[in-house]
Amino acid sequence: MAEVTPGAEESFDSLLKRFNRKVQQDGILAELRRREHYEKPSVKRKRKKAAKKRGSARSTRTFRRAATTSR
Repeated sequence: MAEVTPGAEESFDSLLKRFNRKVQQDGILAELRRREHYEKPSVKRKRKKAAKKRGSARSTRTFRRAATTSR
């Protein structure tokens, strides 16, 4: 559960902004959207596989960029 404590002389707007940032970082809304509807195990596997593939491509791309800039 995301929790923020108000500081002395802190405005409600800044408190709300901090709370929203904390909720975003904790991934609470993303998890809520993901759990909104039932996801079949086959769909879950496909989603995880695609995420793994994206992560792998991302790390390869950054590696290639680092290798070409060091020459």
